[in-house]
Amino acid sequence: MIGLNQRIVGLARLGCVIEDCLVHPDAGSNTTGDFLRKALIASTSDNPWFTSRFTEEALRGLALMLQTETLQKWATDNKLPSQTINPRTVGLIMAGNIPAVGFHDLLSVLISGHHALVKLSSSDKHLIPALVNELIAIEPGFADAVRFADQQLKDFDAVIATGSDNTARYFEYYFADYPHIIRKNRNSTAVLDGTETQSELSLLADDIFMYFGFGCRNVSKLFLPDGYDLRSLFPSFSKYGYLKDHSKYFNNYEYNKAIMLINNEVHYDNGFVMMKPSPHLASPVSVLHYEFYSSPHELVKIMDHLSNQIQVVVSKHNLVKDSVSFGRSQFPNVDDYADKINTLDFLRRL
Repeated sequence: MIGLNQRIVGLARLGCVIEDCLVHPDAGSNTTGDFLRKALIASTSDNPWFTSRFTEEALRGLALMLQTETLQKWATDNKLPSQTINPRTVGLIMAGNIPAVGFHDLLSVLISGHHALVKLSSSDKHLIPALVNELIAIEPGFADAVRFADQQLKDFDAVIATGSDNTARYFEYYFADYPHIIRKNRNSTAVLDGTETQSELSLLADDIFMYFGFGCRNVSKLFLPDGYDLRSLFPSFSKYGYLKDHSKYFNNYEYNKAIMLINNEVHYDNGFVMMKPSPHLASPVSVLHYEFYSSPHELVKIMDHLSNQIQVVVSKHNLVKDSVSFGRSQFPNVDDYADKINTLDFLRRL
């Protein structure tokens, strides 16, 4: 396996290729980024939820991670050796809820000097292979570092698997004898105090609606101070009004609206999203849950109780500890680990 510095250079150059594809999507064939441009077309054609707009946003987020200084600091902070003496094969079972969502796990394996055995989601089978092909074209030393599994994983030393709560139980049983990270369902929330500007609320709309709300970092529930006027949020949501033109999304909206009307449930409706009071974090597509809190003390108790279910909290930074600012939930830093489990530390110890 190539050394750490060479790996960082290759990965950073991949970030440049991604940026070039986003800036020049119509470049001719047999040019740098051709694998990725073709994958973008195939991915959006294959999966109607992977629209061009959202797929490009996902790739833009990857490019932000793949900066030389960012990767160098990440490796230094995690004390990665300059040369991995005994590379292990790490099975990666990837989710497919948003475009290229499994790339961070692949990036973690590659920068740590191990080998990846990748089981793709059927919902996202084009983007990751294209990114790997681009990376190998940039740095052939990665050619032996990634394999793709068509069926069950075989011949591996450790596992990182992402799935639902149901599949997680299967993973924990099946991979019990291997070092592993098994991720379950998590959701994200936003906490408002009523002093937010329209600009901040517009950014909150990105946290809610990007990727149709499918990501674990999408805000699925709002915590609001007593007396908050929910209708004041609708103007900031209006920039995502085009979602009603997406047939699959609108089918979900109409179905959930019908259920609420039949059950006579309290809700607010702006024509493409419904806000509903609920104690639950997870909400269906086209539905946003909310809950009122009476004091900062009560809010702290709620957040502590839900900490194992929450992926990200969005708020003003002085409102909730370790929260991210509005508009940032879908653009994590390279060291913002899913489920707060340090993937590089796990890999370094193999």
